Amino acid sequence: MLGSGERGKGGRRERDGSSPPPGGATVSWVVPPRADRKLPQAWRRAGDAGQGGRGGGRAMESAGKGSYVLANLAEVVERVLGFLPTKALLRAACVCRLWRECARRTLRTRQRIAWVSALEPGPAENHALVRALARELEKVHVLPQTVLYIADAETFSGHEECHEQKKARKRNSKETALALEKLLPKRCQVLGLVTPGIVVTPMGSSSNQPQEIEEGEAGFALLFPKIDGVKIHTFHFSKDVKNRIFDESKFAEAGLKNNPDLRVVLLFGYNSWKTGATRFLHQIVNPLNEKSIILAGGQVESFTSLTSENSHAQPGDACGVVGLAFSGPQIQSATVLLDQDVADERTAEAAMQRLKAANIPEHNTIGFMFACVGRGYRHYKTKRNMEADAFRKLFPSVPLFGFFGHGEIGCDRIVTGNFVLRECNDIKDDLLHGYTTVMTLIHLGSTKANQA
Repeated sequence: MLGSGERGKGGRRERDGSSPPPGGATVSWVVPPRADRKLPQAWRRAGDAGQGGRGGGRAMESAGKGSYVLANLAEVVERVLGFLPTKALLRAACVCRLWRECARRTLRTRQRIAWVSALEPGPAENHALVRALARELEKVHVLPQTVLYIADAETFSGHEECHEQKKARKRNSKETALALEKLLPKRCQVLGLVTPGIVVTPMGSSSNQPQEIEEGEAGFALLFPKIDGVKIHTFHFSKDVKNRIFDESKFAEAGLKNNPDLRVVLLFGYNSWKTGATRFLHQIVNPLNEKSIILAGGQVESFTSLTSENSHAQPGDACGVVGLAFSGPQIQSATVLLDQDVADERTAEAAMQRLKAANIPEHNTIGFMFACVGRGYRHYKTKRNMEADAFRKLFPSVPLFGFFGHGEIGCDRIVTGNFVLRECNDIKDDLLHGYTTVMTLIHLGSTKANQA
């Protein structure tokens, strides 16, 4: 399921793991360089004793045979290492050269998305998501290369950093974000957002009931490993106050243009209440509005982490767009828009039926829900979890994540490979909305992963 310090060369934060995370756990996501020994001395001694005859006895002979198997038979070693979570697997890779190669092969098969979710309030000094990550790190069965985390704005940030925050908090969003980044691998690209509300599937099973948490402390971290045939990267476009025209060459630099394998772009506008923010969002969204690309997302409170940045953090009064781009011919995706007319259980389920009709494969697939803060139980006349429940009814084994924000990005669109299941016309879809919900499915292809 699931690394800090100053920015290093190339724009990535350097996480050396020297500072222990909350809870005292020591984090290490790398294989130490000296992992080329052929066989531990203790095992050689056991093997020698096992062949010594009289003194060793049957027990020592059995130990010698076991040592021989674990030091020479890759098939057996891989079978054993396959039961280990990633952190334990990386430690086991230090034993000898054979174990290192077996650990590498095992890691390459772990291509299922994993996540950590936090639904219970934490102590005043730490957000619940920091505690959950520190606790669950030892259990995860993937090596994350990209992480998207989203947490509630009310408890993640102090009132001076959170728009319209009414109550002072002891926490600071930069400190909390740094604590989260320290827990993750050194070379992992991290995108962190804070939003007014959270949509999250509890840990344990992809079929757990997703929760719409409109008030209170909550968050989640999605962990994307290296997936064959799939490329995921972060991007950031910040509004230049000196230039009203956006330089569209930046799209190509970010891999959003001249990329025939681009399938899905998740976009998140921040500081949308700033002057010119809506106009800037249109400058980003409109050139990307192509029938062969799924666009989805919304307006968030702010972004707190972006470790692929090549510059220092943006000033607090800046506005812009951050996001994730998914490229790969095997990716399939679909979105549907729930407008203001979707106001009860029947119409919510009808909207999910439209998404179901896209026939997106549901294994190795993740769902996203981007809703307006005005929806939820207020929109459905005090009935909570309406849209998440409707999603689960139609998609019983797809985990759902997302947020309640200040505006939504998306439309009805289906993309499977290079084929768009829709009549294309010259009229551009309207992608920016208010008081709506955008539901999205992203299928990342088949996987040989053997873990849940």
